[in-house]
Amino acid sequence: MANNVFELAELRKLIDEQAVVPPRPLEETRAEREALTFPPVPLASDAELARAVPEVPLVADAIRLTGWTGTRAVVPEGHLTDADAAAAAAELGVPASRLRLIWIVAVNTGLLQIIGGRASRGPLSMRLTVEATLEFWDGVVMDVLDRADDGLTGSAVVDGHLAEMLATIYSVRSGVATANLARGILQSHEVACAPGPAEMRKLAAALPGELLEALSLLTYCGLVEQTAAGRTALTPLGVWAVRRDLLREGHDAPTTAEVEVFADLSAAELVAALVNGSATQSAVAGWLERRSPESAARELVEIAASGTAGQRGAVGAILEELGPEAEAPVRQALDHPLMRRYAASWLHIRDLDAPTLGPDDHTWIAVDSLAALMHMSGPAAGRIDTPEPGEDLIRLVGQMPAVGHPDTIAVLDMLAAAHDDQAVVKAARKAALKARTLAHARSRGAGR
Repeated sequence: MANNVFELAELRKLIDEQAVVPPRPLEETRAEREALTFPPVPLASDAELARAVPEVPLVADAIRLTGWTGTRAVVPEGHLTDADAAAAAAELGVPASRLRLIWIVAVNTGLLQIIGGRASRGPLSMRLTVEATLEFWDGVVMDVLDRADDGLTGSAVVDGHLAEMLATIYSVRSGVATANLARGILQSHEVACAPGPAEMRKLAAALPGELLEALSLLTYCGLVEQTAAGRTALTPLGVWAVRRDLLREGHDAPTTAEVEVFADLSAAELVAALVNGSATQSAVAGWLERRSPESAARELVEIAASGTAGQRGAVGAILEELGPEAEAPVRQALDHPLMRRYAASWLHIRDLDAPTLGPDDHTWIAVDSLAALMHMSGPAAGRIDTPEPGEDLIRLVGQMPAVGHPDTIAVLDMLAAAHDDQAVVKAARKAALKARTLAHARSRGAGR
């Protein structure tokens, strides 16, 4: 799925439109290195999933094809001869295009092997452990999705956005209407490929039929099913497989069991877990469900008002998920020196009355965001809104000594030691010297 992963902003927009997670500011979607956070999902037990694998039509047909094949010659490309392919398709009752996929799965998973131009029974045991069965299933799904580059569904547009479509369905537990899937694919294709009006009209006319064919194939492959309401949802095996692929791509895709353990933590415990990386942002929604927005915000503001930059970063990520109902405690945070800028920004984003922040305030927030990276581990650091590199960062570095942030020198030393751009390194060293001079002058002045 790596080659088919959606542009992050578009996928996040699709998830947000389905109302499964609160929308985030666009600033968080600007870099492809960011990991998406997906809603927690329930997983069936491994034993239950393993029992379901042989019942998947694609798997069952791959096993039947293995028995039918026995030992026979194949063409140099490793496929059945035309005559054998026609006979096998008739025996299995599948179209020729689908037989090719079945053959690829059978060979790649070890049901069949090809040696010296002949296909025969492969090394895969027919009596697998639960763990081995799920590994087998993972291989089947990877074989299916890898065919997207070779015309898996017969629709170039659906194949090009297959991973996005599956991730969108994964995000909506109740399923997604086919019309909404088609609309999302068209919107994504328009953004990614910029087709002209005539081409878009042609695609819009053809896509509904192509999408139904694609969903039929994905149903055959055991990935999706139709709900009682006529929506498309992932099967339990589909949820397991898509989640595993999302995790491989570095996204945050927890199970409900994984996030439930954080729901009853205190605010301080949750913040600490986010900072040290033992919890990810996906734990936040469950935690917020157990308390009112106002009480949650009040506890969080108290922590951030006297905490480290890392704690403020974690608190800021949680406060993002709250709406205007949390206004009162956030507004009170305007009186706290270390939180007033964040509070003003939070209020402003929600179109609430807020004091105006000046250039020095934005520089202070930039220093605080960079300082948070020194405290936070793992996925938590990816939630911090850090400055972009380049000339703007060099200019920002020069402004840092004047804003009086307690971590200014540490941040400048970090940039000087670790940044790849030598211009930034040079600017950071110069600014760090200036910051030390100013700090020394302030300490001397305070001592008089």
